[in-house]
Amino acid sequence: MDDTLQADRADAIGRLLTEHKAGDAAVLDLRTQNAFTDFFVIGTASSGAHADALERVVHVFARENELNIARKIRPRTFGTSDLPNEWRLVDMGDIVVHIMSEKARSFYELERLWS
Repeated sequence: MDDTLQADRADAIGRLLTEHKAGDAAVLDLRTQNAFTDFFVIGTASSGAHADALERVVHVFARENELNIARKIRPRTFGTSDLPNEWRLVDMGDIVVHIMSEKARSFYELERLWS
């Protein structure tokens, strides 16, 4: 896939998350830092229902742009039994979307980890 097209799609997903009220949407360009993905797109969800909605929006975008979601077996959610929806992951190979609770985002600090 064309590098410019990948960057444009990652940016579009970041804007889409912002349009749907995700907090602090960020796009991290990881092309020079690792071999497993090119972009992380990160957004903060305000609740489990908001995370569900953001994940649906990302899935629709992927379908409309013919992006394959790598893990189709079941949704990937991370967290404790008390807070099961702390972190959603949508893996499209070259673009990985992280939808996180504020608590998870501040704990894992992905932007800092990958800067």
